[in-house]
Order: sequence, then C-alpha cells, then structure tokens
Amino acid sequence: MNCLIASPSFPPSGADAPRVDIYVGIHKALRAMMMDTLLAVGRIDVHDAAATRAVCERVLALADLCASHLGHENDFVHPAMEARRPGSSARVAGEHAEHLAAITALREAVACLGAARHAAARTDAALRLYRGLALFVGENFVHMHVEESQHNQALWSCYSDDELRALEGAIVASLPPAENLCVLRWMIPAMTPDERAALLGGLQMAVPAPVFEAVLQAIQPHLTPQEWTRLMRALEPDQVPVPLEA
Repeated sequence: MNCLIASPSFPPSGADAPRVDIYVGIHKALRAMMMDTLLAVGRIDVHDAAATRAVCERVLALADLCASHLGHENDFVHPAMEARRPGSSARVAGEHAEHLAAITALREAVACLGAARHAAARTDAALRLYRGLALFVGENFVHMHVEESQHNQALWSCYSDDELRALEGAIVASLPPAENLCVLRWMIPAMTPDERAALLGGLQMAVPAPVFEAVLQAIQPHLTPQEWTRLMRALEPDQVPVPLEA
C-alpha cells in the first residue's frame, strides 16, 4: 500500500504564509541515502567479498531510486510546470538526461568492481566507483537546490497549495509499495522532529494499523532512542512509549 502523505508546508523566502513544498521531504531522503552510500563506498574492504557485494548492492539501490525519482519528476512535475509556465523545466530536464547517463555509468562501475578478480584490480575499481559516485552526489546536490529554489518559485506562482497536494498525491499513487517504504526509511530519519511528527501523524490516520506498524519498524533502527521517544510522544501523547519488538 502506498503510504506517503502530502509534504509539509514551509515558507518560501519573504513569504507571509507557508506554501506546500513537494521537494523538501524526498530531497532530504535522497541526500541522506547519497551521503550514507558514498561513505560506505569510501571505506569498502575489497578483501572481504561479502562486504564488497553488500556495498555494491547499496550503490545499485541508490541508482534505482534516483532513476525512479527522476522519472516521477519527468512524468508529473515537469508537465505541470510546462502547462502554466512554458520553458520553466527546460534546464533541469536537460540535466535529467545527463543524470540518466551518470546512473548508467555508476552501474557499469559496480559491475567492474564485481568482475575484478585480483586485489589490485578491486582496489582500483573501488576507487573509480567512489570518485564517480562522489561526482554524481555533488552534481545532484546542486541540481536539487535548483529544483527547491527555481522550480518551487515557478510552482508556487502558478499553482495553489491544493493543486500541489493533488500533484504530489498523483506521484505517490504511482509508487510501488517497496519504493514507498524505501523512501520513508530514508526520509523520516532525515527530518526534523516536527516534520517527522507531522508526516507520521497524517500517515497514522490514513493507513491500516499493520501498514503503519511496518513503517515504524522500518524507521526505528535509524532513530536514536531520544528521537524515537519524542516521536512516540508526539503520536500518542497520552501513552508511555513502548519499543517495538526486534
């Protein structure tokens, strides 16, 4: 079941009232996953075959999520922008084509590392993967800033908050359940306490209890005990938080 809800509202610069920001949550998730994966590749032990495979799988998972996210923006966000402000998505659309090529290059670098049979070759392949991923992450950070500033301004000038919620709802409805849970796993720990409470509070009211429990189980290992306790108090202020079973 798809279980993401509308993004929190945050004020654009100089605004008197907050606007719906469809980028803030998903971009926090992507940044967190990118940084975590880059660190993992940087400290990879090429002498440990199982550990190397695990890190390679993490890079491929990141590549898959980035490609999917890019597709959602191409299919939903850019057409909405072009419908009311022609040309407003042109720059980022071009960057998306470059990112698809970069994602293909990352997958090829992972394959090269997996195919390397000698320690020296694995060391070289791991370093090339690390540097390629670092460049990819850096370019994406700049890219996301453009979307959060220029694209948000275009969307805010052309669409009401209700329309933006509907746009995001269409994106969420298109997500496979596994991708949805993956996004939540990275998004919620990357959020502020207030953002977590707002997102999960809405989710708690919108989905069946077993689905909500699955989300909590997915995110709890990635929150500190203090963060978890604060979240539980926000969700159920009249109850004492009880840790989920491992």
